[in-house]
Parts: sequence; structure tokens; C-alpha cells
Amino acid sequence: MTFPKLKTNPGMNPAAVIQGDRWRIGILTESLIRLEWQENGHFEDHATQMVVDRDFAEETPHFTQTIRDGLLIVDTPALRLTYDMQPFSKEGLSIVVKGVANSQMNTWHYGDVQRGNLRGTARTLDEVNGETKLGLGVISHDGWAVIDDSASNIIVDGAEAAEVKGEANPFGTWVVPRDNDGTDLYFFGYGHRFVEAVQDFYRLTGPTPLLPRFALGNWWSRYHRYTEAEYLKLVDRFEQEGLPFTTAVIDMDWHLVDDVDPKYGSGWTGYTWNRKFFPDPERFQRTLHEHGLKTTLNVHPRDGIRAFEDGYEAVAEAMGIDPKSGEPVEFDLTSPRFMDAYFNLHHNLENMGTDFWWLDWQQGGVTRQKGLDPLWMLNHMHYLDSGREDRWPLTFSRYAGPGSHRYPVGFSGDTVVTWESLKFQPYFTSTASNIGYGWWSHDIGGHMFGYRDEELEARWYQLGTFSPINRLHSTDSPFNGKEPWNFHAETRNAMDKALRLRHMLLPYLYAMNWRAAAEGRPLVEPMYWQSPENANAYGVEQEFRFGTELIVAPIVTPADRDVQMAKADVWLPQGTWFDFFTGRRYEARPAAGRKFEVWRGLDGMPVFAKAGGIVPLQTLDELNGRENSVANPAHLDVLVFPGASGAFALKEDDGTNQARPDESALAVTAMNLAWGGEVAGEGEPGESRFVIAPVSGNRAAVPEFRTWTVTFRGVARNDSSVTGPTVTVDGKPVEAQVSYDAESLSLTVTVSDVPVSAELAIAAKLAIADDPSVEDAFRVLYDAQIDYLTKERAYGLIRESGAGALGALHTLESTASDRPRHDFDDSHMPSAVIQAIAEPLLRTM
Repeated sequence: MTFPKLKTNPGMNPAAVIQGDRWRIGILTESLIRLEWQENGHFEDHATQMVVDRDFAEETPHFTQTIRDGLLIVDTPALRLTYDMQPFSKEGLSIVVKGVANSQMNTWHYGDVQRGNLRGTARTLDEVNGETKLGLGVISHDGWAVIDDSASNIIVDGAEAAEVKGEANPFGTWVVPRDNDGTDLYFFGYGHRFVEAVQDFYRLTGPTPLLPRFALGNWWSRYHRYTEAEYLKLVDRFEQEGLPFTTAVIDMDWHLVDDVDPKYGSGWTGYTWNRKFFPDPERFQRTLHEHGLKTTLNVHPRDGIRAFEDGYEAVAEAMGIDPKSGEPVEFDLTSPRFMDAYFNLHHNLENMGTDFWWLDWQQGGVTRQKGLDPLWMLNHMHYLDSGREDRWPLTFSRYAGPGSHRYPVGFSGDTVVTWESLKFQPYFTSTASNIGYGWWSHDIGGHMFGYRDEELEARWYQLGTFSPINRLHSTDSPFNGKEPWNFHAETRNAMDKALRLRHMLLPYLYAMNWRAAAEGRPLVEPMYWQSPENANAYGVEQEFRFGTELIVAPIVTPADRDVQMAKADVWLPQGTWFDFFTGRRYEARPAAGRKFEVWRGLDGMPVFAKAGGIVPLQTLDELNGRENSVANPAHLDVLVFPGASGAFALKEDDGTNQARPDESALAVTAMNLAWGGEVAGEGEPGESRFVIAPVSGNRAAVPEFRTWTVTFRGVARNDSSVTGPTVTVDGKPVEAQVSYDAESLSLTVTVSDVPVSAELAIAAKLAIADDPSVEDAFRVLYDAQIDYLTKERAYGLIRESGAGALGALHTLESTASDRPRHDFDDSHMPSAVIQAIAEPLLRTM
């Protein structure tokens, strides 16, 4: 077997290197500088654990160099470096980042603390209740960031490693220590060009791989002693409930745990199926596959391979140990011989049906090799191994430092079940993109400790829908199961809705998956990436962009009793936005955008689509017993949002290994909205045209015919829109089903059996719907837990004055503590009710 290699290009462009006898400066881009000091003058040209490519610029970066008064001065369009050509010091080495607004700290001196750094991510959230300290990212308020790669091990060919280790090496590449102890820094001086900084970080450290489609669906996981019958019964129940799942996670009790003789140690590590629970592991996993699920097994590879394991004899013999001795085979990531035997053991288990491994390493950061983190080595080697024989590689493990994005998916660890943990997760997830780590998988719903709070669980499910990976998980407590039917009706309905929506989002998610891999744009991005000079963008830590079309502001605090809803603080950039679910319009007219409170009941979540946004979904009704299918769908439901022209490229492939995206496997369906309509009440509606182009590229990857349901959300109902859309296929009129839903302000057009080789066009006179602000304010009042006379007086004011009623309502404002509860002539109104009423009344102001 040929072990896959990590693709590297570690040498710097000689034309962009300035060098002395003990120092070297590499101008990798006009904003990215490598700074080396080596006492022995031996500089590092191998790939390292973090860096795999140092010559990725299409042309030599533009720079000048001058020596004046004993100082080297290097100028690029973005930076000015000054260096005294002595050992690096604060006094002798500095870089000015040009063009940074709103910062007095845009000059870096060697050794400076990175106070303005916008942070990156952390190794784990194990046992974290709320916040935890985050590592550095490559972007900063001050326009610069520094990543220290001095301690990284280097990546060499297996033959070269064999010379270093004195041990035969069957692997194509290996990791060995550096033979120098100098300084190796990377200076990111991109100012506030945050997107460009992260994209160049990917070029330096390697791209994010494309994930297989199933990884973007719902994952089921629980630390629980399942039997085969119990697990399959659970799968059947999910299907009966119409809840789609794509990935079955089996925690550690798949292997022997309690039945391990104490003379061998604990059952924490194990590679032998527990036949009491799973009499026929191949049958069990085959059945899961028949239900459309991929499988992953948890492993804690701390204790090596011991004599009770099924695979012990082969591993012992490979290591030169007499199997009859019962001597344990020590876990040693630094030994190629051991790792070869270790992977052969895993391959035998994979042949029984396991699709990928959950590497649950929690035992610190020490190996027998200086500076080599065992977690990093496990991630690196397992990911490469999982791609052997042209398989689609995938691992599931914790973060092990910058460059870990090459080994998705990330497991964030065992969080505590509290509102504080939920509140931290959106920030944690989006901030990880500052170090390129885009595919976090959290324990949705929380893992352990904490308390039961059904509202908390529902809100966590909603966050999961709009997380990079949606994996439900919990500890082995009879009170902490995450199955929706374990909760009361309102909570259960919200959970069901969230899980179904996640599966419906697969077409959109997979297109964003391609964007992440090919363009270096993670699915989840902080708001300030696209608005770096807007202070408001930094003040909404729980809000994030979700792909190209959506902004998500998850609710992470409990509902207010008086209003029976919970709020999220939202900032929308300048422009027109629409509620993803209801079609309500929100105007953010000032250049600085708009901040406001958004209130939602348990069944709602603040998600906003941009004007001109296009979001392809798959329908669930076509699955018909194949709820877990991740095939490219034959029926697509496309949400189109009015107010501006827009475009979207739906990207699909044939499901073969695309970890390194291959355009030849890609099928692209271009969608375009030419908006000609009007804002309601501001003119006659003009004609808008929505076109779905023929599939280009690998047309064989998609169904030959498709049914398209196109929903224009947020548009008005009028005779011409409902009865008059013109629908053509390749220019010829065809029949279509047309309907209008007043609740979501949605005009829906369905066209069946359209060849994917043909163009589908829908033309209609559309106008943005009038905002039903008074009706929505009534709904707030209807559910408010206040006296009826106050409701009636407030509603009268609203009907008479609309938003102008807010001033009068504020005169009635009170807090719960100063409001009598049994004064039937009381006209006091709780603050939260007024705030919730203000949202619909001010949406379009």
C-alpha cells in the first residue's frame, strides 16, 4: 500500500529572499513576511507542521531594499520593514503596516504583545462552562499579527526520516525535529484586509479540504452503552419521526471496557468489539449503511495494543514481540514501525464497515520526539491514511494548532449544559475562522453537568442548524437524552423543525463547502470580515455570516416571561434584508448599518437573507423512506429574496473523492435574479426575471430531470403575480403550479420534470410586500402576559399611529418590580413588551 503524502512546496522564491549570514527575510507576499534568525546560519527549507507552501504568489512580490546608516529598509506597497541586521530585538526590528485606519498601534516591534489580535480558536471546550481563552489569529485591530513557527517539527520524505531515525520507514513522508533552535516568524501585515489575510494563511499552510456531502447533515452521538438492537431501534424511530440523520457516531462502548482484566489496565483504550452488545459488528454497520448512515467509532489510543485485543498477535509480531509473552505494544507515534502496525489494525476494523475515526485524544501534548504534539500527529497521520486508495479522507478530532484545518472535522469537546456555554459557542465558532479553522463540530445541546432547560435545548438545536457541523451529543445520563421526543410538545416541535431544516440546507451547504475549499472562505465568518472599518461589526459577537447569502443571530438567552419571547441583539450592514422564514423586510439605510433587538418565540430564530439572495434547499417529501439520503436531489426548493438582482452557483459533484476539488467532477447550476420590481407603495411593479441555467460541467453527477419549486419570499400578492408569471423551458411556455402564502409573504412557482440540460425562466411583475407591522405588533400583544386593558389601549395607539405610538407606550413603561399585578385599571407596560413591539413597527423605518 502506498501511504498518501501531504502536498508541499516549501521553498521560498529566491527572487524574494534577502539574507545575511545568520538572518533571512522572505517576502512571501507584499503583506506576508517570513523572519528567520539562526545562530548556525542553517535555515529551514522543509515544510513544517504548520507551513507547507512558501512560494504561492503568482509573481514575485514588489519590494525595494535599501541599506542606510546600518539599517536594512524593505518597502512593499503594504509594509515598511526596518532591521539592524543583528539578533532580533525590539529596538532593532520593526514593521510599519501602511493604511491602517483607527489604530495608533500599526507599528510592530519584535516581541510586542498582540493586544489588538482578534484571536483564533482553542484546543478544546472540555468541561468549559461559558468562555475559554482563545489562541491567536492572523488578523488584528492594529493591522498586524505574528505566528511563531520556531518550535514546529519538519515534514520530510520517508527515506530521509529513516536516515534520521535509523528505522525503516514505510510512509511517504514523516515528521522529524528541526536541527536548529532559532527563530522562525510569519508576520501578517494585511491591515484590515481580513479576508485576504486568511486566504493567504491558507496558501501558506494548505487549503481546507472539501468535506464529503454526508458530513454536512445531522450527526447522532451519545456517550451511552448502546446494544445493536437499541441503536437500530433508535434509527428506526428517527425515520418514523421523519428526522434525517447522515452520520452515526458510536462512542467508546463499542469496544471492551469493563470486561478488561485489570492486569492490562483500564478499558479506556480498546480495539476489540464488545460482542455482548454487538454480536455481529459487520451486520450492525452494514444495516446502518442500508439506512443511509455513515459510521464513526470513538478511539482513545493512549494505552497501545494489549494482549486481550483481537489484533494483538499481528501487531506484536510486527513489532518483534513474542505474542505468547503478553507484553503490551506501547503506543509510540514517533515509531514508523509501530504506526504501520497501528494502521493495519485500524484497516482491519474498517473492513468491517467503519467509515472514519473519532480520535478522542485527551492525554496531553508529549511524545518521545521534542516538540511533537501527539494530537497533531494523530490528526496528520490518520487524515492521510484515511485518503489511501483514493478514498475521500476524513477525521474527527480536536484542534492541534495553526494548520489543523487541513484535518477536518474538529471535535470541540465535552461542554457543560448551561446558557453560558450556548452563548459562547457562536463567538467561538466564527472567531476560529480567523485562524482558518472552519469546520468545528460542537456537542449540540451540551454534553454534561449543567441542568435541564427545555428552552435552552431548543435554542441549541437552532444554533446547530446553522453551525458548520451539526452533531447532537450528550453524556450517559437517563435525564440527558437528546432525542426530541424526550421533550414537551413546543420544544419537540422546535427541535424537529431545526433538524429537518438542516437536511434541507444540504444543497446550499455543499456549495459553501466548495467555496471554502476552492476560495478560502469558511462557511461561518465574523461580521467584521466584510465590514472592517465599521465599529458596529465588532460588537455583535454572537452574530455571524453563514455563507454568501445569510446572516444568523442565534438566540442565546432565556425568554422574557412578560413577552413570552427571547431576544437577540442584531446588527445588519447597510442594505435591505429579509427574514429568512417570514419574508419580513428590514431596512438598514445608514452607512453604518443598523442595530436593533429581534424578538422570537421558541419556534423562531433570527436569520436574515440579503436582498437578491438565493438559497437552494432540497425538499424532504421526495425522500419517501430514504430520509437520510445525501444524493443530489431531483426536487429543489429555491428561496429567492427580492429587492436587488442576485446570482448563485449551485455546486454538486459525483461523490467521488474531491478532498482536493477537481473541477472536472463539478456540476454547476447557475441561478440569476434580474430584479425589476418595486418596493411596495413606491411605484408600479416592474417585471423581474429568475433564470436557472442548464447544468454545466459534469452533468452526469445530477439527475437527468428536476422539479423546481421557486419561492419568492417577501413579495406582495397581486393578480399579476399569482396568475401571471410566465414560465418557459428553453424559451417555450410550460405549465406551472402557482400559489401564494400570506403568512410568509411568499409566491411559489413549481415546475416539474425540467431537463437539467435546459434553461428554466420565470418572469413576473413583483413588488416587495407591504410590511404587516400592525398585525405583527398585535401578535406580540396577544401573547404578552399583561392585563387586557393595557393591551387594548396599546393596540389602539398602534392602529392609530403605527411607529408613532412608541412614544406613548414608553410613558407607560414599568419594570416587573414596580408593577402591581392585581390592579385591573393599571396601564403600566413592561419594558420587554414595548421593545418587542418596537421591532415590527421600526423594521422598515
